[in-house]
Amino acid sequence: MNNRVEFTLEMKKTHKILIPNMLPIHFKMFEDILKSEGYDVELLTSTHPQIVDEGVKNVHNDTCYPALLVIGQMIDALKSGKYDLDHVALIITQTGGGCRASNYIHLLRKALANNNMEQIPVISLNFAGLEKNEGFQLSPKILVKLVYTVLYGDMIMWISNQCLPYEKHLGDTKSMIEKWQKEICRQLHSTQFLHCTRNYQKMLKDFSSIERIHEKKPKVGIVGEIYMKYSPLGNNNLEKFLLEEGAEPVVSGLLDFVLYCAENMILDYKLYFMNYFTMTLAKLAKSYLIHHQRKMIRAIEKNKVFTNMSDFNTVKEMANGYISKGVKMGEGWLLTSEIMDLIHLGVNNIICTQPFGCLPNHIVAKGMMRKIKDHYPQSNIVAIDYDPSASHINQENRIKLMLSNATQSI
Repeated sequence: MNNRVEFTLEMKKTHKILIPNMLPIHFKMFEDILKSEGYDVELLTSTHPQIVDEGVKNVHNDTCYPALLVIGQMIDALKSGKYDLDHVALIITQTGGGCRASNYIHLLRKALANNNMEQIPVISLNFAGLEKNEGFQLSPKILVKLVYTVLYGDMIMWISNQCLPYEKHLGDTKSMIEKWQKEICRQLHSTQFLHCTRNYQKMLKDFSSIERIHEKKPKVGIVGEIYMKYSPLGNNNLEKFLLEEGAEPVVSGLLDFVLYCAENMILDYKLYFMNYFTMTLAKLAKSYLIHHQRKMIRAIEKNKVFTNMSDFNTVKEMANGYISKGVKMGEGWLLTSEIMDLIHLGVNNIICTQPFGCLPNHIVAKGMMRKIKDHYPQSNIVAIDYDPSASHINQENRIKLMLSNATQSI
């Protein structure tokens, strides 16, 4: 039985849309974009243990851990009594790829039915034409704003992580992050956000002004399945834990994953002679996004205060000789490339975050670790599995062991 409830034009006026959180910096700005387009939206920021409990109740424990968390967070919110269940909607992404993530939406609808909430519409946010909703449209204007939000979010995340471990006055970096989130949200209501080079320069100047201590701390790269890599709910506040343990987290931006998806569309045509039109659009999108990524890189280089990032084309080539570009399930060859790029940037200590039982990540991460270590013996890589039964203490102890080796190598 098809239990899909469509989000209609009328619902746009009457319903609040709940958004699961993954990237706290980026998604706060995403929320503002949708509000500016007339949608009543709210970003869910809850992290309490009941979320996992709701996930376990409503999702089979063999299902991917991110699905369990996202669905658990939404059901927990709906049961909180905060929302009118006849005037609320949910939104969830679908990639359209082979990963189980594309099926989360059906698990969410099943969970709603199990809790007598089947009247609640679930919106699919996808670029593969999987589902459409009359009342929710990603117009060209929204898409352009989303692209710039990814760029600004990546810049804020990249440079703030180089300030947080060293700030003299606790809270300065957080205040600066909030300042720039508000500033970008303000600019999104006009065309000011299009002046990205000017914004990068001002942003870099502001973050450079934060007083920092001159102390050498071990840099620890974070890679892995996209939700586990970025979401504090998914990885048990990993970045915060690393800061408390005296390390500097190094996390690449969301743009590389977006470019990876575009690159895979191009590869689909080269390898399997799939849709030529899709490949052409992907090439144009990739060229446009790399052009803007390089603007960011040039701004950081000119500022001369912060360590720079690599552009996507450089990252892409890192995995050559290690893994085929045909391996593109989940994070695929990108995950191996990110590990290699971190090592070339001098970040030898790397945590790979993955949902327990995620087959693609066990191949492209755990499966590649031995080969990478054989070529780069200085690399200090640990894979951390996350699932409902995983012990936080065990996870933290394994990270602490990795950090003890990292400290010895400073």
